[in-house]
Amino acid sequence: MKNNSLNLEKKLKVKFSDQKLFLKCLTHKSYDSINNNEKIEFLGDRVLGLVIAKKLLDIYPDEKEGILDKKFSSLVNKKKCLEIAKFLELEKYILIFNPKNKKITIEDKVVADCLEALIGGLYIDKGLNITEKIILNWWSDHINASIVTQIDAKTKLQEYSLKIFKILPIYKLISNTGPRHKPLFKVAVKLKDTKFFTGQGTSKKDAEQNAASLCLESLIKK
Repeated sequence: MKNNSLNLEKKLKVKFSDQKLFLKCLTHKSYDSINNNEKIEFLGDRVLGLVIAKKLLDIYPDEKEGILDKKFSSLVNKKKCLEIAKFLELEKYILIFNPKNKKITIEDKVVADCLEALIGGLYIDKGLNITEKIILNWWSDHINASIVTQIDAKTKLQEYSLKIFKILPIYKLISNTGPRHKPLFKVAVKLKDTKFFTGQGTSKKDAEQNAASLCLESLIKK
């Protein structure tokens, strides 16, 4: 594992002072039920959230909380962590139970969790300032993509529906749940020849936007 860890450190452009910690970050619980990355991944998830939340506040100081929350969720979810882990080819270095020493496919969740464990390990080994710089470097393209201003999904869907069917999309409020300070709206939308697509958000407007996005995605795939 020593040569592999050296290769990974070169790829990550960082050298761990504590090599035992580095190895632990790469160890799945199926490989070692005691010295594994499960708890470090818990820490890394929080560190990642803190760094990305702070960056978004820096970029969008006047943005509404609901919009920030949407951008935040798109940047720290397991899918995004998996994208970055795959870019780093992290799956090549994960220690996982493999008794017959065969080539196996590691589950996406395990790979994404390992990236978060590495972030947690970096925080323990290097501190917040260095870890923040590394995270922002890994996430830079994704953060920049979130800055691009586009016509909102609801407007796009309306333009499409009027052009093709000469009528507006049909929106339907499904539910409004949760406490008053943090409600959750569910809204469905359909066009003349589509099924209903359901989106949710902390406001009716956000829920409509998310529903419209899902409907647009289905039209693009056709």
